[in-house]
Amino acid sequence: MNKRERYAIMLAAAVIGIFLIVTLIVEPFLSRTDQLNGNLQAKTATLEQMRQLQSEYAELTKKTEVSEALFSRRKKGFKLNSFLVKMAGEAGIRNNISSMKPSTRIQKDSRYKISRVEMKLDAITLKQLANYLYGVETSENMVDIRRISISKKDKKQGLLTAVLQVETVEI
Repeated sequence: MNKRERYAIMLAAAVIGIFLIVTLIVEPFLSRTDQLNGNLQAKTATLEQMRQLQSEYAELTKKTEVSEALFSRRKKGFKLNSFLVKMAGEAGIRNNISSMKPSTRIQKDSRYKISRVEMKLDAITLKQLANYLYGVETSENMVDIRRISISKKDKKQGLLTAVLQVETVEI
């Protein structure tokens, strides 16, 4: 073989050697690095989601503790019907209650039940209704007005008819 052929063979061997090094060593290493980076990003996203869920859980636990503290301050034997009648007396509209329909719904797998009263108030003024709603909503008995429907009874005198759906949670 002459010098030129030897250089050609050495050049071909070098190209094949470089090809084998790149194919067998460098590419798997880079591929593994990419895979590890992808795994790291996925784990980081999972960790961030877990931290977010942890903070939501802590917030819900805190709200539960506050709610239970409010429940413990409520008088024993609290009844929604009697509370609403008492508040109507304080607002001066006790005689304007035309109907009260109580109902109770028990939560599945829970020690709580939802007590609900649908109440109709007839011939009341807007000021009386506002005072009543304020008294009910701001009481420490954790009572919520879920729905309200207001209609005019007498346009000349400014009287209203209101249908309220009030509910609370009982232990």
